[in-house]
Amino acid sequence: MPTCSNWQLFKGLLRRTAIGSALIYCVAALIVVQAANVLAQPATAGKTDTSPVGETTPGGDEQFEEATFGSGCFWCGEAVFQQLRGVKSVVSGYSGGFTKYPTYEQVSSGETGHAEVIHVTFDPKVITFKELLEVFWKTHDPTTLNRQGPDYGTQYRSAVFYHNETQKELANEYKQKLDAAKAFKRPIVTEITAFKVFYPAEDYHQNYYRNHPDQPYCTAIIQGKVSKVKSVFKDKINKEPRSRK
Repeated sequence: MPTCSNWQLFKGLLRRTAIGSALIYCVAALIVVQAANVLAQPATAGKTDTSPVGETTPGGDEQFEEATFGSGCFWCGEAVFQQLRGVKSVVSGYSGGFTKYPTYEQVSSGETGHAEVIHVTFDPKVITFKELLEVFWKTHDPTTLNRQGPDYGTQYRSAVFYHNETQKELANEYKQKLDAAKAFKRPIVTEITAFKVFYPAEDYHQNYYRNHPDQPYCTAIIQGKVSKVKSVFKDKINKEPRSRK
């Protein structure tokens, strides 16, 4: 790159000819295009896995189906659903908002529209979506709007992001039955809406409970949920723990 003084001299020489003027114009245009391309790149800093899962994402093994739940902090949901037999993988991430490739800090601000969620891949021949719904509603409080325990904000809302009409019908039907039976002291406020896209969270959020079982939040909040699942859903517990992949 020429120095400032040399660059000024170079421009002066080029301006003496028509060819020089054309070159200056071309160089300037190239710089503008390159700058625009840089600005158009998605913000992925701090994340090693930014591949979103969306409606048009090619399907994987037809043996498996997908489900996406928001039940407060995704560390809790991940630890709960990893216990279940028939669950192939559980990935913590973000869904339901409008910001592309969001970071944890952005979602935590409550300004992205996203909720912390878990994306579950499961074998419907071993565990059904209805059974997953049962675990979902019994392991968090679906009656508190935008809050779960000490965590509050729209990013902690209770939500079911259905992947097809069958999931939509099952979720709405289950919700109505719980309300009719007064299963909770207050009405259920769980959002039931169509799935659009899922952004995996940063790697340090994945398998959080397994990697940090003695962390204060884990011992105070998550351990109780995991113990409840093992007690209430004994017949659904997987003997071998599932990982993210």
